[in-house]
Amino acid sequence: MDLQVLRPYAWAFVLALFVPASWVLELASGPGVPVFIAAGFGIIPLAWFMGLATEELGKHAGPGIGGFLNATFGNATELIIALFILFSALPQAAKISIVTASLTGSVIGNILLILGMSMVAGGLRHKNQVFSREASAIQTSMLLLAVVGLVMPALYARSTGATSVILEEMSLGIAGILIAAYALGLVFSLRTHRDIFNPETEETPQWSLRTALIVLVTCAVLVGVESELLVGSLEVARTNLALNDLFLGVIVVAIVGNAAEHSGAVLMAYRNKMELSVAIATTSTTQIALFVAPILVFVSLLTTRVLTLDFEIFELVSIALSTGVLAAVVSDGRSNWYEGVLLIMVYAIIGVAFFFHP
Repeated sequence: MDLQVLRPYAWAFVLALFVPASWVLELASGPGVPVFIAAGFGIIPLAWFMGLATEELGKHAGPGIGGFLNATFGNATELIIALFILFSALPQAAKISIVTASLTGSVIGNILLILGMSMVAGGLRHKNQVFSREASAIQTSMLLLAVVGLVMPALYARSTGATSVILEEMSLGIAGILIAAYALGLVFSLRTHRDIFNPETEETPQWSLRTALIVLVTCAVLVGVESELLVGSLEVARTNLALNDLFLGVIVVAIVGNAAEHSGAVLMAYRNKMELSVAIATTSTTQIALFVAPILVFVSLLTTRVLTLDFEIFELVSIALSTGVLAAVVSDGRSNWYEGVLLIMVYAIIGVAFFFHP
């Protein structure tokens, strides 16, 4: 790749300097706020390059397998961070709280912040932008299914006083149903109704297959290293910064994990490709709710406590409200900058509420 090809990635190479900086800080002073901040910024460009590598692999593999790769690895960063939290030395209650909060933050962040910033960026250049109402409606329906799956354990726990064993069994059953829904959604969007979600386009890969594989594997390993540093500094950071577990997970950890989606969706909207921007935000949201969350439930069987889908009521209401706002905004298949501002304002209101949550 020549310098002309590398130029669009200049910002990512600059932020990548935080990766070695986090190692130096860890060696010099151990876990702390500086390491937490440096590792957080270091994950952002790594996630971006993982996304690019996945897209390039998809171009080599063709639209069908390419769509599957994007659907499978699109939220790899969030999954890696959550796994490190689950297997960290944090107190058990804090681990569960931060993981569920990060999942909540990823969902509402994609719906409100990413989509809102995209609509603002695109709307400032173009008075109105259009996207597929049909594809957005299907994604919203999938998200509503996830909301039902998340709400039922919480309702059951609060109405019956169920034991943890029953909630664990219920969560495992619902997690299996959600994964099945996600798998069937892939068949629907990548095969039987591909024309709705993936219009046939000829894209020429900019990277060789070998380059894409090397970048994907290298960045995945580095994201793991940075996630370990981030999680290792969580305890000190939340104490020194006086942040509660909910705010730390919903806002801070979620924004770090979703940074790649932020930049990609906003860039597509700025280029008047609102169809792609909405697809990035909604697909990432359903992937978190129907794939990442259930996978974490099953992986938690390897820990001392199963991660149940009994989310805190504050989180559930936030997800439900965000889903309702999404349904209202995408119903007409058109967007403008003011709708984007409204989405960001809703996100800000929820963020303030989580900041003051005890």
